[in-house]
Amino acid sequence: MTDDTGTLVSTGWLAKHLKDPDLRILDASWYLPADGRDPRAEYDAGHIPGARFFDIDEISDGRSALPHMAPPIEKFMSRMRAMGVGDGHQVVVYDGAGIMSAPRVWWLFKLMGQENVAVLDGGLPKWLAEGREVEDLPPVPRDRHMTVRFQNQLVRDVTQVAHASKLGTPQIVDARAAARFRGEVPEPREGLRAGHIPGARNVPFGDLLNTDKTMKSIDETRAIFEAAGVDLGKPIVTSCGSGVTAAVLALALERMGHADWALYDGSWAEWGMFPTVPIATGDA
Repeated sequence: MTDDTGTLVSTGWLAKHLKDPDLRILDASWYLPADGRDPRAEYDAGHIPGARFFDIDEISDGRSALPHMAPPIEKFMSRMRAMGVGDGHQVVVYDGAGIMSAPRVWWLFKLMGQENVAVLDGGLPKWLAEGREVEDLPPVPRDRHMTVRFQNQLVRDVTQVAHASKLGTPQIVDARAAARFRGEVPEPREGLRAGHIPGARNVPFGDLLNTDKTMKSIDETRAIFEAAGVDLGKPIVTSCGSGVTAAVLALALERMGHADWALYDGSWAEWGMFPTVPIATGDA
């Protein structure tokens, strides 16, 4: 892969730049309750040197009943200042699954107008497999101001997605596993209907990853989207269970040079809850 400080960097790149004064590393590990993993406890036990813990559930919109919705600008700025992340920093985000939740934080930074942010390819598992250094002490942050320029075009709400579903554009691409997309298994969140947004296509985020949890090549990624019936010439809205792995698709689109994309923040946690919006089952 080619290291790109706006999308994806390798463990080798991070190791080389680990001591850079303006590098900020974020551990954005997050898991479903069924995974039985505690991301904060795992961070405390060992993390990439200098990494801060980014709590996806806490740095969110506390006014919303939906899980980890994008936080208000003021809250994001406040949390980043306290973490010592701000203007002039190169941010690298990783997670403990390889690549799963880190792209969500990548998207949040993009949403707030930050360009110098990348996901660590292969995440913590690859870093550890290579025998690289970890530490169990958190860094001592110094306040740093962050200038935010909110990018409305990178996020969609339920009304906008319902409109897209009805008209067929933008195209909706769902990152959930195929069985969930088809409505063959119950949703992990209680009270949600099974199925998918009518007209959506399915690109399970795991299909975009190699066995070592690094992202597949751009050519392989493009072929996967096209095989799923996604027209890469059209604008795209990505969706998933709760707006986390939808960002893996967004990262993949950005790597391919497909700039006309947005993320449905509420995703199935919102759509599957409302009895008034239609659902579809089976294949796309």
